[in-house]
Amino acid sequence: MSTQFKLPLASPLTHGREDFAVSPSNGDAVARLDAWPDWAEGRLVLVGPAGCGKSHLARAWAAATGAVVVEAADPHAMSVDLSALRGRPVLVEDADRRAQGAAVSDEALFHILNMAGVDGGTVLLTGRTAPLTWSAEVADLRSRLNALSVAEIAEPDDAVLEAVLRRAFAAAWWKPEPDLYPYLLARLPRSAAEAQAAAALLAEAAADGRRELTKALAREVLEGFEGDEG
Repeated sequence: MSTQFKLPLASPLTHGREDFAVSPSNGDAVARLDAWPDWAEGRLVLVGPAGCGKSHLARAWAAATGAVVVEAADPHAMSVDLSALRGRPVLVEDADRRAQGAAVSDEALFHILNMAGVDGGTVLLTGRTAPLTWSAEVADLRSRLNALSVAEIAEPDDAVLEAVLRRAFAAAWWKPEPDLYPYLLARLPRSAAEAQAAAALLAEAAADGRRELTKALAREVLEGFEGDEG
């Protein structure tokens, strides 16, 4: 389509594994993640575009395993205490977008990867692109990145986005008209966060106006967020 809704994002999605919709777009990555702790050399990378659910899945893994979470793209994060990570599961979020002066330098990431497979340590990394494309000024880090096992998540398909919408509406105790789902799926960006944002806007509008959740309401409420992508 030439236009899609441009929505203000709602609060972040919950990271419960029970809230993650498995579909052909992510099924292989889910299976690879669930093979933990039997990852090759104790390392795995989840790769996929923004909004595909990789952080949701990674955070659910971190909660289940008690992993230490490191925000690699946060320039204000404190430097990583490498000694505290030895022998533990570690999640490095946005490893492909490591910020200059942030918690994870090239050298720190090199040492984190080296800890994987030692004393029970494991490392899960997330990124939007494959490790082969990540910057690495440390030669030894480059070789480590090139050897990482990669599990790829594609853009959310209709099954994932509809599941996100249904759960968001159900959480707000709303039951939309059936034709609302195909209407939204044809117009929403391929992003779970934006699907949740759309559901929140519509639920609020329906409550304020004491109206049913219908395609007509969606057209009325969301048309102001339509924009030309061209």
